[in-house]
Amino acid sequence: MRKDSQPASAERRLKDLCIELPAPPEPFGTYVEAVQTGNLLFLTGMLPTEGRAAKFVGRFGAEIDVETGRKAAHLAALNALAVARKHLGSLDKVTRIVRLGVSVATSGDVRDQAKVADAASELLQEVFGKDDWLYGVASLPLGTPVELEVIFEVTN
Repeated sequence: MRKDSQPASAERRLKDLCIELPAPPEPFGTYVEAVQTGNLLFLTGMLPTEGRAAKFVGRFGAEIDVETGRKAAHLAALNALAVARKHLGSLDKVTRIVRLGVSVATSGDVRDQAKVADAASELLQEVFGKDDWLYGVASLPLGTPVELEVIFEVTN
């Protein structure tokens, strides 16, 4: 807590954590990455990309190990924060995370998807709080190992 007993804002926590957000990624298709209705901001298709390319490619349990999967999930979460900031103007407008959906592309009989998804959850917890959902899937866009879907509650 700060001296005035108010919790630090999301933007302040990013600075305190020395996290610099990347440029918001552009969609790889005709979908829209951010849609706001009322006080809910829906983000979809948050991939571990840099520029216009996938930084990580493969499936957890085959080409991707836990640590690489965690790095991919962390990058996808950074991209989600960048898109939310672009849409809202400031992450301080986020009042809570309503839902974090993490899809993890897997191969075979993998049961440790949560270890990969935790990297996204941990970053968002440091900035906002806690809530997450997890799905195991056979494949994801661009061959990436992780895709995020996030719903934020925001102030207008």
